[in-house]
Amino acid sequence: MTALCETADAPIAPRALKRRLRHAERRRNLLFAALIGPLAFFVLASFIVPIASLLGKSIDNPEVHGNLPQTLALLEDWSGDALPDDATFASLAHELTQAAGTPAVANIAKRLNREQPGTRTLVMRTARGLPLPEGTPAREGLIQLDARWGETQTWHLLRNAGGAFTGFYLLSAVDRTVDADGNIVASPPEEAVYLDVLKRTFVMSIVVTAVCLLLGFPLAYLMATLPARHANLLMILVLLPFWTSVLVRVAAWIVLLQNEGLINQLLMWTGVTEAPVQMLFNRFGVYVAMVHILLPFMVLPLYSVMKGIPPAYLRAAVSLGCPPLRSFWRVYFPLTLPGIGAGALLVFILCMGYYITPALLGGPNDQMISYFIAFYTNQTVNWGMASALSVVLLAATLVLYGFYVRYLGTPNTDAR
Repeated sequence: MTALCETADAPIAPRALKRRLRHAERRRNLLFAALIGPLAFFVLASFIVPIASLLGKSIDNPEVHGNLPQTLALLEDWSGDALPDDATFASLAHELTQAAGTPAVANIAKRLNREQPGTRTLVMRTARGLPLPEGTPAREGLIQLDARWGETQTWHLLRNAGGAFTGFYLLSAVDRTVDADGNIVASPPEEAVYLDVLKRTFVMSIVVTAVCLLLGFPLAYLMATLPARHANLLMILVLLPFWTSVLVRVAAWIVLLQNEGLINQLLMWTGVTEAPVQMLFNRFGVYVAMVHILLPFMVLPLYSVMKGIPPAYLRAAVSLGCPPLRSFWRVYFPLTLPGIGAGALLVFILCMGYYITPALLGGPNDQMISYFIAFYTNQTVNWGMASALSVVLLAATLVLYGFYVRYLGTPNTDAR
């Protein structure tokens, strides 16, 4: 302390020393910020911003709100018991006339049709009939174009779909909707599909994760106990699938599993089966290909944890009279739980987002939630529904990660 507080001439005052220490701490923090700044910017630009944008699109509702602002403003004071006043009819006729012939009409029609099927024809027929003949009252003119403008239900639908933000997509992603009274209720059975898809995604991910764990645990244990030369050879074999693309591996399984493929030919040649076994375009083919692709993601975390467990623990337990199998279960296995948790979490999350393998090897009842996200993104261009399903998938992932951090994130030290 004396060396810090003294110079060659005189001691440094405590206040000056504190100032110098704060200055040194500030310089060190600025240096750290400069070092991690590029990485932080990259994560922000490529990860945080896209996710935030995705979350925003799941509740964004611009189609009606942005194209019929005056009509929606008038509907805010509407009681809902009878038809709106003439000013509201005139405003709707005016705004639809301005939007006629532009993509805005199609966007309005598509958004309303999502709330109630069949409404698209209402909007498009009305837009084609506008502008109204001069001197025709807007109320009578719109009802003549389509009688549904004379029903209060249509105006309720327009007002409900006209908010700047909506929970429609998020509710639809969990098979829920809002009834005429504003209550959240279950979707009709013919429209309730997403909970079944989410359940199927969870079940398939659990099965693939369990199979990867059953196959990967003994392999990782063998690699951790073998000499380095043999363990390195096994490591090369484990990493071998990474050297080819997913499409190539899926195509290879198609060749192997098809009715005239090598596996069926081998089964019939050995007399195990008399006819080809259907292994493609069903759940079995999806499981086989996904386990083959994701097995390394289970083996590597397990191997890294097992490699750090001293072999002396098992020898000490056996020398104290504990049987080998019980020693393994009571001493070694608890120490591998962080590796099991990390591998299972990694494999499960990757399974949840799989798209190519089920699409190529599975049937209609084997598609996972990522298939529907791609469908709404690429084919129907329904960004709201695609974003809502992505939010559900992200929420499930965060729940799993929280479970891992809470129960499997730290080693179990009781066995030590």
